[in-house]
Amino acid sequence: MKKPRLLLTNILVFTITGLIAAVLVPLEALINGFDAFEIIACVVLIYFSGMSITAGYHRLWSHKAYEANAFVRVVLAIGGAMSLQNSILHWCSDHRIHHKHVDDNDHDPYSAKKGFWYSHIGWMLREYQIHRYADYSNCRDLQKDPVVMWQHKHYFKIMLSANFGVPLLLGWLNGDIWGMLLLAGVFRLVVVHHVTFFINSLAHIWGKQPYTDKNTARDNDILAFFTFGEGYHNFHHIFEYDYRNGIKWWQFDPTKWLIKGLSLIGWTSKLRRCPEERIEKAKVAMQLKLAQEKVSKMANADEILAKVQVEYELLAQRMTDYYAAKKQLMAIKKQSLKRSYENLEVHYKYKELKQSLAVQKQKWLHINQFDFLPAMAE
Repeated sequence: MKKPRLLLTNILVFTITGLIAAVLVPLEALINGFDAFEIIACVVLIYFSGMSITAGYHRLWSHKAYEANAFVRVVLAIGGAMSLQNSILHWCSDHRIHHKHVDDNDHDPYSAKKGFWYSHIGWMLREYQIHRYADYSNCRDLQKDPVVMWQHKHYFKIMLSANFGVPLLLGWLNGDIWGMLLLAGVFRLVVVHHVTFFINSLAHIWGKQPYTDKNTARDNDILAFFTFGEGYHNFHHIFEYDYRNGIKWWQFDPTKWLIKGLSLIGWTSKLRRCPEERIEKAKVAMQLKLAQEKVSKMANADEILAKVQVEYELLAQRMTDYYAAKKQLMAIKKQSLKRSYENLEVHYKYKELKQSLAVQKQKWLHINQFDFLPAMAE
């Protein structure tokens, strides 16, 4: 079968920038060195351009996980162009197809099942999907966003201005244009390219699958650190419309913190979160599956599997009761606060539900720690 035509522009961009980052940047560091201003500028621009992809291209435009005002959208559009990963419209079209057909080698633009090299960078080196970009039919909603269409129409000019103009200006202010171009320009670009490409490649190969094994996506704390929080990819592929990837407070997800922080000053809004009940039930279902796989290898498998199933069903029911009580409790609490607890009937019911909820949580913790089911002991 004849391979698609090579995309020489992409090959030259990745090759030339890669060589500059690998050869000229170290040479400059050895001969002249980089000062603190250049290093700080490089780190700041890595985060600015990288998180313009994760917060903008990915969570805002691809998945509509939140809304942002025009100023934030323009800044993210410029930062995204600075990352040199094509326009918002083009990027989101690819990404939505990836989620719709994940791991399908015939339809997923960067299917991980084609191997690390292909999913990381190989899919951009040949004309594999060029025929799909006639009308961007899966992004009709984005075509109504004037910021998206402005960036798409003027992408080349914005990309050149951001990638060369910003480092040139910073270099001029610092008195070393060449050093700034090398470090905050080219080296920064190569770093952002590959750490974001890791989301398509390593994040589908390396890590755990606590929520689903229906696709190759993994959760990985180490990758999350290098990918601005996108390393919690197993969670993302089952709950893609959640503005968070790292849902625990201690999980490194600066993209989530940025979106949440901007919401506190009114610049972002309508932050979408998957209901906690769905998340916990998906996690427990995976724990059950892992437990069944372990038990099936034991001598008295049938007997233990029956017990596991009973305990799982009991746990699932307790969780349903728990979250129903929690929802009712929140409604009553909201109503009570509005009335300053003047309605005694609601107040007493609130206290009763609070006590009942505490008991249910204790029972849930007990059920989740059975000795014969270590996979559930978290």
